[in-house]
Amino acid sequence: MITQKMKYALKALLTLADEAAQEVPSALTIEEIAKRSGTPKRFLEHILLEIRNAGVIASTRGRAGGYSLVKAPRDISISEMLRLIDGPIAPLPCLSRRSYQRCEDCTDEASCRIRKVFAEVFWSYLLIIESLTLEDMLRSGAVAATVLQEPAA
Repeated sequence: MITQKMKYALKALLTLADEAAQEVPSALTIEEIAKRSGTPKRFLEHILLEIRNAGVIASTRGRAGGYSLVKAPRDISISEMLRLIDGPIAPLPCLSRRSYQRCEDCTDEASCRIRKVFAEVFWSYLLIIESLTLEDMLRSGAVAATVLQEPAA
């Protein structure tokens, strides 16, 4: 499961992407992002700082200041955001590529049946999640809206 913090991060990124797609985009304040995304303002500041420090968004000071996307939505990887906000995404530490740790109770990874089963499931999940971008999420909203508006056959 993704955490509530990750959901807030995705909502904020989607809000910033929607603004970036406007004819005349502007930087959005934390208050405006919170209002548009339905996210509590008190959580957003820390989340936006993490995303900014990762080089995905920028902050501008001053009267017309706020946050804006630095990267195009197609270049914002959902799996990278998951790792940034929630940490490793592998179900077992011995399956993580970036945060690998041997399981304390494991005597032989090669014959571990738990590892083998979860590895199969995880690699399938990883193929999908690694291919997703913020642009895919933006499109999925448009597709869902179209489907919901179409009359039933």
